[in-house]
Amino acid sequence: MFKSQYAVTNLSSSFAHSIMKIHRDIEQLPLFQNAVITIGTFDGVHMGHRQIIDKLKSEAKAINGETVIITFHPHPRKVVSSAILGIRLINTLEERIELLEGLGIDHLVIVPFTDAFANQPAEDYVKNFLIDKFHPSTIIIGYDHRFGRDRLGDYRLLEKMANIFDYKLKEIPKHILENISISSTNIREAILHSDITTANRLLGYEFFFSGEVVHGDKLGRKLGYPTANLRIQNEEKIIPGNGIYAVYAKSEETAQTLKGMMSIGFRPTVDGKKRVVEVNLFDFDKEIYGQTLKVYVKSFLREEVKYDSLEALVNQIDQDKINSLKVL
Repeated sequence: MFKSQYAVTNLSSSFAHSIMKIHRDIEQLPLFQNAVITIGTFDGVHMGHRQIIDKLKSEAKAINGETVIITFHPHPRKVVSSAILGIRLINTLEERIELLEGLGIDHLVIVPFTDAFANQPAEDYVKNFLIDKFHPSTIIIGYDHRFGRDRLGDYRLLEKMANIFDYKLKEIPKHILENISISSTNIREAILHSDITTANRLLGYEFFFSGEVVHGDKLGRKLGYPTANLRIQNEEKIIPGNGIYAVYAKSEETAQTLKGMMSIGFRPTVDGKKRVVEVNLFDFDKEIYGQTLKVYVKSFLREEVKYDSLEALVNQIDQDKINSLKVL
């Protein structure tokens, strides 16, 4: 794996010590031992989220318990909100799993989020879901957490029911939650506006995405810079703004990490009609059509520009490669 000024290589530092178990069927959950649980979407698994995860782990260690993160799929906003068209996620579910796996969590429970689940009475959510399924020793939750029908369940209800069901309740401080919310918004804005430096700093790792390599018009090959054209399978996944980027990439089939540069945009010099994502991999000439390419975005190089000729475009691409190698 490549070296990074961010924490990509550190994500798996605790992976060797405990393999996170993933549960997708809430009717088949194990009997957790002294479960310390928290609930959230954890989109981005960014530096703010790490504070909650550190708290989860320290609480579990103190009572020799297991850490359990409860998350939802699809995103709750898709189910309970009418404004679902604009949903843009920093991570797909698979990416979230990958990131959490490296952070020393014992269990990740992925709960199918449905209308029926969203509309159960708040007391039923606590008793039939949290208590019966997880038997928590400790629940770590934000002061503003809402759940159940009409979002009537809150921290105070959990506090009241703690006496009945004998669990400890720990509040995630307001400033941490606000930091998480601000960070998530800032990360999305930064990615959309090509400010990869800010996004990567807030994430604590290099922003990445995956796409299937599909056939393009082969123009890059004619220009001396063959590209892998990517089809992004998940329409909710946020993609950086138009421009040229220095990237690392690897085919998931070969796991070989390569240096490269990426273009996102409409290719105005050749009058492109649709937005494309294409990656030129340095020192690589294998056919990888149909394979999945994972791209780690290291740095923004420049905006998309319309050149007067293909020769001028090639001269600029030559310079882009030089600049990419400097960054990488």
